[in-house]
Amino acid sequence: MRPFRHRDYRLLIGSVAASLFGTGLWMVAVAWQVIALGGGPAQLSVVATASSLGLVLCVLFGGVAADRVPQRALLRAVELVRVLATGTAAALALTGSLQLWHLAVIAFVLGSAEAFFYPAYSALLPAMLPADELLAANGVEGTLRPIAAWALGPALAGVVVAAFAPGVAFGLTAVIYLLALGALLLMRPVPVVERTERASLLRDLGEGFGYLFRTGWLFATLAFATLYVLMIIGPIEVLLPFVVRDQAGGGAGEYATVLAAFGIGGAAGSLLVSSWRLPRRYLTWMLLLWGAGAAPLVLIGLTRQIWVMAAATFVVGATGAVAMVIWGTLLQRRVPPRLLGRVSSLDFFVSLALMPISMAVAGPVGEWLGLGVTFVLAGSVPVLLAVAAILAWRLPRDEIAHPLDAAPEPEPTDAA
Repeated sequence: MRPFRHRDYRLLIGSVAASLFGTGLWMVAVAWQVIALGGGPAQLSVVATASSLGLVLCVLFGGVAADRVPQRALLRAVELVRVLATGTAAALALTGSLQLWHLAVIAFVLGSAEAFFYPAYSALLPAMLPADELLAANGVEGTLRPIAAWALGPALAGVVVAAFAPGVAFGLTAVIYLLALGALLLMRPVPVVERTERASLLRDLGEGFGYLFRTGWLFATLAFATLYVLMIIGPIEVLLPFVVRDQAGGGAGEYATVLAAFGIGGAAGSLLVSSWRLPRRYLTWMLLLWGAGAAPLVLIGLTRQIWVMAAATFVVGATGAVAMVIWGTLLQRRVPPRLLGRVSSLDFFVSLALMPISMAVAGPVGEWLGLGVTFVLAGSVPVLLAVAAILAWRLPRDEIAHPLDAAPEPEPTDAA
């Protein structure tokens, strides 16, 4: 028994829940703030692209920091930046001074902060919990994420934006991020993995990339994820508000409903998988859940009904959440602890490398091809990508040869 485990784990999860709730508020508020400024899909693409650029450009440094600096301190710094950034957005919006470029800069700062959050959290969790509790813990986080970020946060944002203005929602977001910071300040120090030497930044990054290229299952999954993100993130993050508005005649409340369905699906999927044993064919199931699970996006491109859009996002959220819990547990069980922060950051960097492009082109492509055709493509292509990754890297053979044990496996010397 680790005496710090239960109290501090509860504080950590409370902070994560508040942070995700604030992120859900921001997501809806910023979309409707862009619309309030007279913008359309192309203008929202600018803001979304700025956020994704901040994430991609900084995430490798976030991984190195997570392996060098106490993760608790990094998480505190992230929440402080979020408080200041969203508070600034609120002040500018409520005084009538906010412009599109302000939103882009603030989005870039928030994306950069997010780049340090996930690697630090991923490296901190195994230090607090034994290996046999990681699946359940990832299930808890996987349940909180969709409920807070995609259901409760957007739902509250829809009410606040409709009753007041996006700027009020920005201010509420800053308050919620402040609560997340407060929970982290109450946490006690957590032991970190001792390193035998202090390498240079470039050597640390090189070691992480070397592990990626030597490890077949990791490389295959991230190769799939890179193209998967290119296909679906832009349509969901940039085009969905306009599909709701133009195809179904909805507003902020209806948009929040569609996002809430995604979140409820994600929560249901996370709860379900956290009560299971990991499947023996964990790589195959994971990729098929992501790839085939994106297929309902086709319906969003074809329907004019809010309930159909909500049903589609529910399925996408549920399947994606199951895959994500498997993936998080897989990293924590098969990656050596001293590399986990860097590998987690590489997970973000490689899989999200094309996210800025997806965000940037979603608006112009949606206007060129039409919203419906864009969503049909977004739902169709990931199925083919998943099958190709499974077959090209012979993942069924790898998952049978490497069942998930309680301890991380030795570092590979040859490509898997």
